[in-house]
Amino acid sequence: MGPTVQTLDRAPRVETFRQDVLAGLERQPKELPCKYFYDARGSHLFEQICELEEYYPTRTELSIMDRSVEAMAESLGPRCLVVEFGSGTGRKTEQLLAALEEPLVYVPVDISVTPLEQSAARLTGRFPSLDVLPVCADYTQDWELPEAPTTVARRVVFFPGSTIGNFDRQYAVAFLRRVRELVGSGGALLIGVDLKKDVALLERAYNDSQGVTAAFNLNLLRRINRELDGDFDLRAFRHRAVYNETEGRVEMYLVSLLEQTVRVSGAEVSFSQGEAIYTEHSYKYDLTEFDEMAVHAGFQVERTWIDPEKLFSVQLLTATAPAWQ
Repeated sequence: MGPTVQTLDRAPRVETFRQDVLAGLERQPKELPCKYFYDARGSHLFEQICELEEYYPTRTELSIMDRSVEAMAESLGPRCLVVEFGSGTGRKTEQLLAALEEPLVYVPVDISVTPLEQSAARLTGRFPSLDVLPVCADYTQDWELPEAPTTVARRVVFFPGSTIGNFDRQYAVAFLRRVRELVGSGGALLIGVDLKKDVALLERAYNDSQGVTAAFNLNLLRRINRELDGDFDLRAFRHRAVYNETEGRVEMYLVSLLEQTVRVSGAEVSFSQGEAIYTEHSYKYDLTEFDEMAVHAGFQVERTWIDPEKLFSVQLLTATAPAWQ
C-alpha cells in the first residue's frame, strides 16, 4: 500500500448531479455534461480508450513529452508549484515532475476520487520531498487551492490531454482567464492542444472498433440509473460520434433507438426514435486559432512542441498583463 495522502473533498454532490441531469434532459436538443463521465468505471474506461490503436491523442502527447520533457522543465524553471486539472492516473505528470528541478508542491485536481487518491499516493512514494495536496473537485467551478507549505518560485498549471477542446470556444477563453488568475503574473500553463487533421482519422478515434468509447458514453446512463434512480435501458441507445467541420469539433451523442419514456428521480423524459442526447464535443485547433485564444486570456505562447505528423501539440503559455484590462 502506498503512502497516505489527505484529499480535500470538493466533489459535486448528488443534488448538483441531479439538477444538472434533469436540466440537460429538458433542453432541446437534450444534453448531459461530459464532466459526469468520470465515476470510477468511467475513469477506468477512459484509461482503456487512451490505450486504443485508433485513439491517437494520448500516445502522441506521450511521444512529444518523451522527446521534449527536459526542454519543458527547463522552460518552467526550478521550485515550481504544479497544479494539474483532470489529473487521472498521472502518467504524464510523473514524466514532468521527474524532469523538473526541485519541484516543491503538486496539487492534482480531479472530479473522480479513486484515480485521484491512487495517483497521489503513487507520486508521494516516487517523490518523497514533494508536497502532494490532492483536491477532489470540479475544476471548472469554484474551488480553493490548498495553501502551499513552502515558498515557491512559480505557479504552473499542467493541463495535458485535449480537454480544453471539451469547452465551447467562448468558455475556453473564460477558463484560460481563470487559469491566468490562478498562476498570477509570470506564471505558466503547460497545455495539450489537439490539432485539426483528416476527418476519417478523427472519427475513427471516437468510434473505436472494440466499442470502448461506446461503453464509456453509455456508462453515463448507467451512472444516472445507479445514483439518480433512473431506468435507462442501455440497449435502447447507441453511441454516435461525428466531426462537424463547420464548428471544427467532434460531437458525441447517445441516440434513442425507439420511441420511449425514461424516468430519472421521479421525472419522466420522453424520447422519439432517433432523438439524440448530446454528451460531449472536442474542438480541434490550428496553431493560429489557439494563439489568438491565449492572447485574449492574458497569455503568450512561449513555446510549442509538435509531433512529426502534426497531430497534436503541447504548448507553454506564460501569463502576461491580461488583455481584457
